[in-house]
This record gives sequence, structure tokens and C-alpha cells, in this order.
Amino acid sequence: MLHRRRVTLALAMGITGALSIAGGGAVAQEPPPVRIGFAIAKTGLFAAATPAQLNAYHFWRDQVNEKGGLNVGGVKRKIEFVEYDDQSNTANSVKIYEKLITDDKVDLLLSPWGTPSHFAIVPVLERYGFPVIGSTASSVHIRELKVKNMWFVSPSVHDKLALQLTEMAKSQNVKNAAIIGSILPQGKEIKRFLVPALEAAGIKIVVSEEYPPDIKDMTALLSRVKAAKPEGVFVLSYPSDSILYTRQAKEMGIAAPFQWLAIGPTIPAYRKIFGSSANGILSMGHWSPAQAKWPRAKPFYDAYVARFKEEPDYLDTVLAYMSVEVLEQAVAEAGLDKTKLRDVVNSKTFDTINGPVKFNGVENTTTPVAFLQIQDQKFQIVWPASIATAKIEPKTGW
Repeated sequence: MLHRRRVTLALAMGITGALSIAGGGAVAQEPPPVRIGFAIAKTGLFAAATPAQLNAYHFWRDQVNEKGGLNVGGVKRKIEFVEYDDQSNTANSVKIYEKLITDDKVDLLLSPWGTPSHFAIVPVLERYGFPVIGSTASSVHIRELKVKNMWFVSPSVHDKLALQLTEMAKSQNVKNAAIIGSILPQGKEIKRFLVPALEAAGIKIVVSEEYPPDIKDMTALLSRVKAAKPEGVFVLSYPSDSILYTRQAKEMGIAAPFQWLAIGPTIPAYRKIFGSSANGILSMGHWSPAQAKWPRAKPFYDAYVARFKEEPDYLDTVLAYMSVEVLEQAVAEAGLDKTKLRDVVNSKTFDTINGPVKFNGVENTTTPVAFLQIQDQKFQIVWPASIATAKIEPKTGW
């Protein structure tokens, strides 16, 4: 009898203990993290430009994790990054993204930096059916390929950008212009559309030159520009050559009242280097924390400054953050299923720090192509009028 009672008690305690362990495990155990992979240029030619994008990614990850994790179809899961240095080499980008998909078996992907790397990884994404929200890039050629697994949050696809840039120059009575540009894909594609747009508008091109991406001296090039006395200068640049152009244009006294540089002026270091000499420089960009139409813009700006003790890059940080906002909202609805994600990205309107974003094919069709100008060492949206925070001012000197 005593033996039977001991057996019964032991069984009862075992069952109770098992239930307790199971219950405790259910409460304490977290779902596995969402592994998100990407490559970015931490070294090499483009390394100076990429911190703006990398900061945006890390900032978003930390914000989401602080709120309990990424909403994956109704379940909160922490984010874990799997990130690599592509060394500013597009061949490396291709290898890394294939590794992320096949070996690392990440759940999601973020985009690399710059148009060349975005373009390079498209075949990998198409082969594996793996969607990516593009950030610091845009491409008419990728649009023409009708790819199914990449979208651009940037509205500045280069044919549309060229038309708007021409309209802005025409509004400032620019009658002749110099074009100098990098031979990298973005510079060449902008030039492909900018030249006929300017000619159609009656703006005479008095200088048209290209330069290598690692150029160290623009003296000879800018001597030709200065001699031609253009009213407008279009520099189809990346960050390092934007800095080089500005330094040497100042030294040589390039006096054009209209000077537009593609990529570089929005990096916070640019204004720190040049101070008031940067006033009047125009650049690519379509965001401002001062635009009240976008209620999420100022809170993002304030939180970013509090975290990094400097302003965001008004172009690349914003584009990168917009891309993860789109991804976050798509995953909340579709989970991690790639087919469902594609369907949601193709059909949903997303709420971002730059206002609503909706895609038609690869293009963001809701955000207007826009341009920024440095005024009193701060950025203002000056084009188009529908979202402008200030009027365009001529560059009156250095």
C-alpha cells in the first residue's frame, strides 16, 4: 500500500513538474530572430559614402528591437543582421548576395549601396525569387528589364530626373551649360537623358566631359568649364568627386549661378568641410524634416540627431530608412513568404518619413522628383513648388 502511494505521488509530481517546465518554457522562450542580410562598401572607393546608409539600417534595427521585434505576420521577432563588406566591388556584391541566400539562409535582404551594386545583384534576386527594396539607387535600365524582385524608393529614375532638372534650370533662365560626369553607370545614364532634355529646352551645351571615378585632379577639366563661362554646371558626381569639384571650383572661381551636383552634398561632412562656401549648391534629394506634409519626417530627424549627434544624410539616410519602412510594413502583412511579400509590395501604399510610397513596376510613383539647395548652410527643398520649403537662390560666389 505504501509503495503504491509513493508511486502515485511520484507520478503526480512528475506530471506537475513536466507541466510546470512546459508552461515555463512557453512563457520564457522567444521565437527565433529574423536574420536579415546585406553587403555594403565598408572599404574601397565608395566607403566614405556608405555610413549614411549603414546608420539608417542599424538605427531601424535597434528601434524595432526596442519595441519587441519585427512584426512577422502577427508575431514579434527580434532582428539579427548578417552583414558583409563588398569592398566597393560589384563582383563581390554578387557573390555575397548569393551566399546570403544559399549558405547563410537569411530570411530577408536589404540593399547594397549605389546603383552599380543594385544592378549587379538583380540576376541573383531573379534566380532565387528573393525580393529586395532598393534604396540608394535608381535605374531606367533595371526598369526596362521589368525585374520582379527589386523596387526603388527613390523617385529619381534618371529619365524623369533629367526632365525635372532641365525644367528647374530653365526656370532660372539658364541658357547654356557645362556637363561633367563620372563614367560610372549613374553618371552615364543621367547624361544619356539630360543632354537631349537640355537641347530640347534650348539650353546650349558648351562643355560635355567625362572623368574616371577615382579622379584626383579636375584642374584641366574645370579650366575648360571656366573658359566657356556657362550659366549652369551639371556635375554627375559621387561623393568623393563632389568634394573634389567643390574644392577646385572654389579655387578656380567657377562663377555659374546654377551649380548642381548629383551625389555628395547631402553627406553631413560636405557642409562641415565647405561651410558657407557650399551655399547655393543644388543637389539630388526630395526630403526635409520641415515639410509638414510628412508627419513622420521631423520625429525621425530628431531621433536620428539624438542618436548620432549629427543630421542624417538628406538623400542616402532617408532612402535607406524608407526602404526598411516599406519592408517592415510588407512583412507585417505577408510574413516571410517571398511570393506574398512581392504581392504586398506591388499592391500596398506604404507610410514613410517621405510620405506615401506606392510602386508601379520598380518605380515609386507617389514621391515627386525633387531637388535640394544649401541655403545658410542648411538644406531646403527648392523644386518642385508643391513640396518646396524655400525658393531657389542663385549661387553668388564662394
